[in-house]
Parts: sequence; structure tokens; C-alpha cells
Amino acid sequence: MAGHSSSWSRALVQISPYTFSAIGIAIAIGVSVLGAAWGIYITGSSLIGASVKAPRITSKNLISVIFCEAVAIYGVIVAIILQTKLESVPASQIYAPESLRAGYAIFASGIIVGFANLVCGLCVGIIGSSCALSDAQNSTLFVKILVIEIFGSALGLFGVIVGIIMSAQASWPSKAA
Repeated sequence: MAGHSSSWSRALVQISPYTFSAIGIAIAIGVSVLGAAWGIYITGSSLIGASVKAPRITSKNLISVIFCEAVAIYGVIVAIILQTKLESVPASQIYAPESLRAGYAIFASGIIVGFANLVCGLCVGIIGSSCALSDAQNSTLFVKILVIEIFGSALGLFGVIVGIIMSAQASWPSKAA
């Protein structure tokens, strides 16, 4: 197994850059939606439980669910942006270094956006849960915790920005060459 054909670097070079791109796009949208769903689950269960004690919090605390849903929208937007980066290249240039770099850039961008939004969804969900429970006890805490939740949702935007910057490296070889 010590031969050249079993090395990881050779395996990575033999996989089509379009496969890496497709996996990156799928991770961007899939893991972002998972983060949003997880955050909604955490926030929603606490919101429903706390609204038994204080029904007034239900409509006011739906903003936390909307923040969680925004995480999924970030993933959809980046997936659309990454999809527009795909270009067809001649079969002779599929494994050219420029094609590999483009495929890896889209793949890395998708991973960054997906996992940043997963963490963001969890962060916003936990803070939203705390916001609902705190608001049920003391209504003056709502705005204070909402500010913290806004900062938590900025994590997803940071992931989107880094993903867009990384996907700028995706330039496929021209067809004329």
C-alpha cells in the first residue's frame, strides 16, 4: 500500500473538480438548513413551554425563529452564488490545475458557509430559547437578550462573507486553450 497509486494526494487529483464543486454546494445548503432547523427546534420548544406561563411572549419572541430561518436563507443564497461559478470546460482540461483549484475553492466555500451557519443556527437557537424563558419571567430582559441574539446571527453573515471571498478564486480554464 506504499505505492504512488494509493496516496491521498493522487486520489484527490483523480476526483473530478465538478464533484468537489457539487459536494461543496450541497454542504452549503444542506448543513445551513440543518443549523436553521436545529435552532428553530431549540427556540420553538422553549417558546411554547414558556408561553404556557406568559402567553404574551408568543408573538414577540417569534423574531428568534425568524433569525434561525435566516440561517437557511444564507445557505440558499450562497448555493445559488456557487452554482453560478460552475462553467463547462473541455474534457482535456478537466484535471488541469486551474480546474482543480476552482473545484477546491467552491468545495471549501461550501464547507465554510455550511458549518458557519450550523454553528450560527445553534447559537441563535440557544439565545432565542434563553430570550423566551427570560421574557416569560421578566419582560424588561427581551430587548437586552435580543441584542445578543443579533450579534449571534452575525456569525452566519461572517461565514457567508468568507465563503464569497473564497469562491472568488474559482476560475475555470477558458475553452479556447
